[in-house]
Amino acid sequence: MSNVKDMSLADEGIRKIKWVQKHMPVLEHIKKQFEEEKPFEGITIGSCLHLEPKTVNLGLTLQAGGAEVAMTGCNPLSTHDDAAAGAAALGLHIYGWREQTDEEYYEAIDNVLSHKPDVIIDDGADMIMYLHEKRPELLANIKGACEETTTGVHRLEAMHADGALKFPVIAVNDAYTKYLFDNRYVLANLHWMLLWEPPTC
Repeated sequence: MSNVKDMSLADEGIRKIKWVQKHMPVLEHIKKQFEEEKPFEGITIGSCLHLEPKTVNLGLTLQAGGAEVAMTGCNPLSTHDDAAAGAAALGLHIYGWREQTDEEYYEAIDNVLSHKPDVIIDDGADMIMYLHEKRPELLANIKGACEETTTGVHRLEAMHADGALKFPVIAVNDAYTKYLFDNRYVLANLHWMLLWEPPTC
């Protein structure tokens, strides 16, 4: 079940997803392990991330591990409609399209939560906060979550301080592997850009 803008964009979306798969070797290695081991068999994962080819590939990796995966976008302005259609064609439950209204945005989050996820992957903490405020009947089913952003972590820390956060959340930015595979290369590229001088004519 999915709700995307235009399923006729699926072929283009799949082409882009396959392109990023060729350039994400670590994730592809993990996917092969997951296909054999099925660590998420019987688990439903709901996510609210920037909905584009790279995050779709993450969803497909979790699916390869046996999970049922439902996804929506954390920012309607960053959603790629072709990637969303391609993901739906590849068996993920996708809810979202570019330039959703606020009402449509939260309806998409609600649709993901209707799959009754065991685990949440969030970016900005909107899904986790919506779950606590609007769908508290689902809280008992949640084993845990992860949050991608510093802003989201700050929101969740405030909930925790108030005793309102009802399940554990991993702050992804604090993970050493993120430092190794993300921050290190971001800083290296930034350093290169600062040193680069355009050629003179």
